[in-house]
Parts: sequence; C-alpha cells; structure tokens
Amino acid sequence: MTQDLLQLIECFRNRLRSLIQVEPVLDHLYFIGRDQKELIAATAKNEGNRRAVDLLVDAVGRSSRPAGWSRAFVDALKAGGCKHAAMYVEAEHIPSASAEAENDLCVQLIDLLAPSLQEMKTPEVCLVCYALNILTGEDKEIITAEIANYGNKSGARVLLRRIVQKPPGWFSTFLDALRKTEHFHMVQELMGADSLENNQGECSNGTHPGRDASPSQGTPSGTRTPDLLESRTVVQPTAPLRHTNPELPQSCPKPLLHFTGVDEAEHGATAAGSMETDIVLRPYQVDVARSALEGKNIIICLPTGSGKTRVAVYITKEHLDRCRREGKPGKVVVLVNKVPLVEQHYSTEFGKYLKCRYRVERVSGNSQLKISFSDVVRKNDIIICTAQILENSLARAKSGEDEGVCLSEFSLVVIDECHHTQKGGVYNHIMFRYLKQKHKNARRIKEQNDPIPIPQILGLTASPGVGGANNQKKAEEHILKICANLDAFGIMTGCLGEHKKDPYKKIASAEERKEDPFGDVIKRIMNAIHVHAGLDPLCNPGTQNYEQWVVQKEQNAAKEENQKVRVCAQHLRQYNEALHQSNTIRMSDAFRFLKKYYNEEKRKKAAPEEEEEEEAIGVTETERFLFQLFKDNKAELQRLAEHPEYENKTLSTLRSVILQEFTGRDEARGIIFTRTRLSAIALSQWIQENKKFEEAGVRGSHLIGAGDQSVVKPMTSNEQKEVLRKFRTGEINLLIATTVAEEGLDIKECNIVIRYGLVTNEIAMIQARGRGRAEDSSYTLVELEGSGVAERESVNEYREKMMSKAIQKVQNLERAEYEKKIKEFQFQTIFEEEIRNKKKKQKVMQKEDPGKVKFSCRRCNTQVCSGNDIQIMVSSNLLVMTTSNFIYRKLFIVRQNTTLQERSLDYEANDVIACKKCGNKWGNMMRHRGIDCPCLSVKNFVVTIDTKKKTYNKWNELAIRFPVFDYSDHAHLLANSDSD
Repeated sequence: MTQDLLQLIECFRNRLRSLIQVEPVLDHLYFIGRDQKELIAATAKNEGNRRAVDLLVDAVGRSSRPAGWSRAFVDALKAGGCKHAAMYVEAEHIPSASAEAENDLCVQLIDLLAPSLQEMKTPEVCLVCYALNILTGEDKEIITAEIANYGNKSGARVLLRRIVQKPPGWFSTFLDALRKTEHFHMVQELMGADSLENNQGECSNGTHPGRDASPSQGTPSGTRTPDLLESRTVVQPTAPLRHTNPELPQSCPKPLLHFTGVDEAEHGATAAGSMETDIVLRPYQVDVARSALEGKNIIICLPTGSGKTRVAVYITKEHLDRCRREGKPGKVVVLVNKVPLVEQHYSTEFGKYLKCRYRVERVSGNSQLKISFSDVVRKNDIIICTAQILENSLARAKSGEDEGVCLSEFSLVVIDECHHTQKGGVYNHIMFRYLKQKHKNARRIKEQNDPIPIPQILGLTASPGVGGANNQKKAEEHILKICANLDAFGIMTGCLGEHKKDPYKKIASAEERKEDPFGDVIKRIMNAIHVHAGLDPLCNPGTQNYEQWVVQKEQNAAKEENQKVRVCAQHLRQYNEALHQSNTIRMSDAFRFLKKYYNEEKRKKAAPEEEEEEEAIGVTETERFLFQLFKDNKAELQRLAEHPEYENKTLSTLRSVILQEFTGRDEARGIIFTRTRLSAIALSQWIQENKKFEEAGVRGSHLIGAGDQSVVKPMTSNEQKEVLRKFRTGEINLLIATTVAEEGLDIKECNIVIRYGLVTNEIAMIQARGRGRAEDSSYTLVELEGSGVAERESVNEYREKMMSKAIQKVQNLERAEYEKKIKEFQFQTIFEEEIRNKKKKQKVMQKEDPGKVKFSCRRCNTQVCSGNDIQIMVSSNLLVMTTSNFIYRKLFIVRQNTTLQERSLDYEANDVIACKKCGNKWGNMMRHRGIDCPCLSVKNFVVTIDTKKKTYNKWNELAIRFPVFDYSDHAHLLANSDSD
C-alpha cells in the first residue's frame, strides 16, 4: 500500500505542484521534522511555492513514515485547503480523464480572461466564495491582506490563483459567486455569447441567471462548459496544459488540450502574458542566478542564445515576490541600448511571463504614450526602456526642470548588454549616479543618518571583451573596471554542458582578381581630381586609410574656406566608397551608387518645382569640372559593369558558400553579416535576382538599422519587425544584415552564420558566432586574400581566450583583494567623471554668450545665423531650432526628404532644408504644433567662435548653453511678420 501511494504521488507530482499550497499543509503534518518544515517554508518564500512542493513530496517519500502516515498526509492536504490535491493521493477518488480535461479547460479560460476578471469587486466576490466553500478561511485572510497592501487588482489575481486549485465543480460555484455580486458581464464572458439571451431572460424574471449550473446538474465533474467550446475558443489536441506532466506513464490521466485563441508566436505578451506561465531554468541558469536571488549585484555572462534574459525575468519575479512578502516597495527598470529591444523584451520575455502578476510597461523613443516617464514609473512595477530615457529623467530631476525620477524609486535595475558600461556611455552616466550615492551613504551611516535607498544591479552580457588590452594584466583590469562600474559582487559564468552549441568554423578565401578595369577607371577619375585640387594622397584609394585622409582634408578645407578642396574631397569620398563596393558587391551596384549621387547633386542645383520664380543654384567651376568628369566616364563605367568576368572573386566565393550550406541541409536558416547598409541591400538584391539561389531554396532579405542617413533610407522599427517575423516563420531563410543583428535582437535559431569580409572586435565576433544556435551550425568567414581579415579574426580569437582567462582570474581573487580593487576603480571613476563635468561647466561659463558663435554653410561659407538665433526644443530630444525662420527663409530652400519619414508626439520631420546658394543640406524642416521650424544639423556648418573656426559632428560637442524654445514668442513673431 505504501509503495503504491508513493508511486501515485510521483505519478501526479506535476499536478500536485499546481494544486498544493505548502504553508497551510505543513501546519497539519506531524511526521516531518521541524528542520525540514522550516526549509520547505523558507523555499516557498524565496524560490516559490512550486519548488517548495517538490521538497514536500521528497520529504514525504524519504521520511520514516510512521503507521497511518498516508491517511495523515491526505488529512493534512484537506485541512490545508488542498482538497483537489487530496483527490490525486486517494486512489479511489482520482478524477476521470474527461473530468480532468474539462477542469483544465476551465483553468485555461480563467487564465485567458484574467485581465478583465481582475476588474471584479474583489472583497465582495471573496466573501461570497468563502460562503460558498470554494475559499478557505486562510484563503480569505490572504486575499484580504493582498487587497489592503496592493489594491483590488492584486487581490483579484490571488483569488483567481486560489480558486483554480479547488476540486472540480469550482467553476460553476465561482460563476454563482459572480452572479450574486452582480458581475453579469463577467459571467457572460466566461459562459460565451450563447448564454447572453438566457441570462437576460432570467434576470427579467427576478432570478439569478444560469441558476441551473449547479454541480449536481452539470457535467460529471460538476463543471459547466458547453458554451465554452462553441463560442469562446478553438480547442485542439496539440500540446499539454501547464498542469500536465508530459513524462507521466500512459496509465496516468494525460489530457492533451491546447488553448489557441491567439497566435502566441506573434503576440507573446497578449496570449501568454495573461496566463501565469511557469519559468523553467536549466541548471547552469540556476547557478548564475543564485547570488542575485540573495540580493547581490552581479553580472551574468552567458553566450548568446543561452537564456540570459530568461534568467533576468526569473530574478525579477523572485525579487518582486520577495518585496511583496516582506511588505516592501518593489519596482524594476530594465535598461536596453537599442529601441527594438524594448518591444522584444516586453513581448517575448518580461511581458509574457510577468504581466499576469505585475504591471509591465515599455517606453522608448518610438513610444506613443501620452503620459510622462515619471508617471509610467509610478503606475507600473516593471518598466522596460532605453537607457537614455532613464538618464534624461534622472538629469531633469537633478536640475529641477521637472519632477523626473530618482534611482531610489527602483529596487532593481537590469542592464542589458552591460559591457557598454564604460567609456562615458549612457549606462556609465546612470551607474555614476549610483556609485556616488553609494559612497555618500557610507558617509551618512558614519554620521548616524539613514542611507538613501539604492537599487540592486543585475548586468547581462555575452562578452565583456578586453577593451584595448594587449596583455593578460590589462585584460583583467578591463574586467575589474566593468565589475566596478556595475558595483558587482562578482561576474557569473555557467557551464552549459550539453546545452553548449559552438558552430563549426571555417574560412573561405577568395583570390584577388587579375583584372579590374572598372576599378582602374575609378582610380583614373580620382587621380584627375587629385591634380585639379592639388592633393597628394599618401595611401591607396579604396582603403580605410584613404577614407580617413580625405575626411580630414574636407574638414580642414571647410575651416580654411577652401571650397575647391572641400568639394573635391567630398566627391573623392563617394568614389572611394564606390571602389570599396566594387571590391565587395557587384560593379553594377557601385555604378548605380555613383549615378544616384550625381543625379542628387544635380537635383540640388535645380530650382524647386513649386517655386518656379526661383533661379537654379549657381554651379561653381570646380563642380562643373566634377560633373563633366563623371559624364565623360559614365558610359565606360556602365559598359564595364556589365562584364561578369571582371567581378570580384569574393562574391563568387560567397555564392559557393551559400549554395553549399543550403543544399547540404534539410532545413537551412542563416545570416550574412556585412559592413555597410549599401552592401546589405545590394547583396539582398543579388540573391533575389539569381536563379541558382531560388533553385536552392534561398529566400533572402536585408536587415539594417533605423538611424537616419543621407545615403541610404533607414529601416523603421516596424519594417525590422516584419523582416524578423518572416524570418521566424520561414518565409525568409537568409538575412543579410549589418551589425544591427549582432547584438541583442532575438533572432530565431540559425544554423548558418557568414561574416562577409567583416571583422571588428572580439565582442562582435562572439555575438555574431552566437547566432548559430541550432544543431550542426557553421560559422564562415569569407575574405579576400591579402586583405588581413583572417589575421584580424585570429587576433580576436586570441583576445577571446584572453578574456576567458581574465574572467576566471577575477573570479578566483580573494574577496578582500577583489573588493579593494573594485573600490579603487570606483573612486577613480567618480573623480574622473567629476573632473569631466567641471571642465564642461567651465567651458560653458567661458562661452556663455551665444552671440559670440557664428554659423556659416560648410560648402559655400554663406553666413547663416548667430547663436542668438538658436533655441533648444527640449521636448523633441534637444533638437536645435532657429527662432527667426521667417527671416532666414530667404537663405534656404525646402525639398522633400525621400529617406526620412518621422512621426512623434509633437513634431513631424518630412522635408530637407538646403542652402539656397549651393544646395548643401542644413537639416530638416520640423512642424511643431502647426509651426514650421528649421532644425539645423551642426555637422553641415562651420562654427566660428570669436575668430576661431571649427567643425563639429554633434551639438553636444559645442560647449554653449542655448535658451529653451519659446513657442508663444515664436508664434507671435510669425503672426506679426509679412509672410503668409
């Protein structure tokens, strides 16, 4: 009998996990020792009820089991309010398979409709459920306490979790409770549309609707579900419910029902987010999470695809659960460094697993929320946002511009891709505030004052890298600095064991082409420009060194007002890019690039179509020479681009690699990483136009970044999502991507990763290689012989080994030595940041008069405006606006921007503004609350401060404080002007 009962308990272990509330049951068990009971109770508090049930079942199986223990265990379950669990332990009362299936369906329905059911009047429903005996006295007390501490919705969540654990028949009793408390719309929602007419008819007769749905008159288990199957959902025998153990023997009931009301793959947060989804961690994930569960700051370092974010979700849940149990405020912010990651973490991880328990919201630059960030923080438990949004709010709070937020409002900060917490990045700014407060707290404690609360920190990374280290000692310092910046107790790595999936690596080298007539023509054109401008380059065209040289020449010429050299340098950059393209992609792509550039330059010189009275912009002698030079060589370039025998060999090598990988696999899915957006788009077109790829089943598409560039139209976030959706579903099986796909983005498991002549650092190599997560994956580097790409890859491999040794060395440091080094680096960080801030303030103080600053067109040196005519529109991410555009409108023209279509809450950016004299782009025309405001980009101007000329790439490099944009003054000036 004892052995049979133990087998029965083990058989239904997964069911018991869902049905037993450990703490009330422990009170009624006498044959388990006090120490064991305390361990189980502590596990329930710290690791959750389900884990505690496992310990309880193990304890029952291992204990000495005195006579009558089986009856005592059943009685304890019943006395603890777990009568449904007791039914599985009493062999004669085990529910039938059909009753079990119907009950599971009701549980799924409650989970699915939980968001609307949480609007119930919880105190009233709780009392009625208690009166109807589907809640125990202890259940009632817990729910009442939850309502008092956390509000009605939180109490409703607990109530729903408790009632679904009751014996079959609870569903119809719960419906009765809802009717008694006049929640008729919820009854209608649970029962289906077909019950509406009957309910209304019975209500009109003065009786409660659906009174016939009593346990004695319903289904064999007392649960009424006929309307459910007809009107609410589609039920398919595809996958087990969350209460079902797929490893149960065939003799055990095993219902196979799957709720498919919505597409979970596409709408994770909507479908699964409304259900309480179990978070199952692998052993190595549990190991790396352990210190964080104890409240320590840690860095989790696991390879791409090994579930770092899932561990963070689990830690977040446990952290908030513990805060609730202890009656402390709990709030978590999840920081990411890319806008697409905000939605990704919300829909596939944090929202999916935690929205059923906590309020989860996401905020990014693309968000259309109508409330401030501080309001979002106050109203939610988990906030997922870009780090810059949090930093902006922290800065506003400190400066007193508005209420903003403080770090003390958060109890946990999760930092994704935390290896970026260095070199003055936004993560660094946030952690600088943290470190400063931490060390202030130490002083406050010495002075016997209460410390200001600071959050727990959790960092996530696949590779912290080694920075610029060229030896082991410097690599260890780099790891320690990141640990110090994150105030980490330690950096946690795990042994993946059988879960580790390293792709097979190979290098495919292509021979240099013997003839390159297309490239020779481009070099001939470039030499002619060198002679015309009097330039003598010290490096070969087509290289990165040449690119740097010509950029420096353009900057110097702009400051010196040497328009001939400046314009020639600008055109040389385009030819250098075309030369690089002809060595990377097709010659026809390079030719189209040059043709498009010259067409755009000519279009800039033409008068706008809508302003017929305007004259065309003047063309200088140098520009006339450059236009004619391209025209004279255009036909020859086009003719040579049509000869496939002159194409670069790397492209044919890439074709061989792709065909070999796709034809040698039953199901292939891959990513090609390339350096530029232009090459990504061109390779995608090349693949789509090649019939051999189509025959091999290759379906390609490009994936590039969302930032605005003048040369290539960026991808919007929605376009990126659509491409990734198609990749997940198999509609696309080959992505051609820039580095945007290396880090962070959730891309379905691949078995082919190709880096096409692209080698950067060891972090990028590890991130890209980690995309090959599927079994039998390959990682191929395609390079041109003599390019040095393979050598740089070898250096990265060496640096990766150096990084692993450095992490291990840091992990093995004595605690006292580790903490001493961390403290030293933290003080160094604080001092360096303070010095930088003081220098910035001093610069601002020295140049506090904006009138000293003059702006002139970078191309033709036309004087445009002074600093007195510039204001900052804070609400539009510090976009800098001219305040007297009705005056300066005489200096610029407005053209449609074919690459930029931007929408935000209070402004639109559709048009380009350009110099009326030379056609040089100055910025964009913003429509802010009905007023057109020209937004200038500082990189398009030469800035004169007193008599010194400089060029800048970003406004924040210019140490001057501009006034905030005043909408009413600007509107008043426009209203009083002579313009329409």
